[in-house]
Amino acid sequence: MARVLIVEDNDNNMELISFILETSGEETLQAMNGLSGVEKALSEQPDYIILDIQLPDIDGFEVLKRIRAAKEGKDIPIIAMTSYAMSGDKEKMLNAGCNGYIEKPIDPERVIAQIRDVLEKASKQ
Repeated sequence: MARVLIVEDNDNNMELISFILETSGEETLQAMNGLSGVEKALSEQPDYIILDIQLPDIDGFEVLKRIRAAKEGKDIPIIAMTSYAMSGDKEKMLNAGCNGYIEKPIDPERVIAQIRDVLEKASKQ
């Protein structure tokens, strides 16, 4: 069972993502904003992170930057999961250090396979 940190400010999205992951046997940790996401990522050392880009305090790019800058966070796989799907955003997040990118709305039937695919590729890097 993996421990997953979900950084997501929307209650409905948090509930859905948590439900899907927990149903698949994962243990979830939750952060409702970017600052608490950075804090939990570095203190809890999750096996991977699901990160929204649009957050109420600092955005996902800044969260990613702060986690990657810390020794404790540089190797944690991070998957951006966002509806903020503007042209070039996927490449921007991947270039900034995300291991994967999943667009919302998520497909509950496919999202676990998408996450596993990203984690498999990240383990080979």
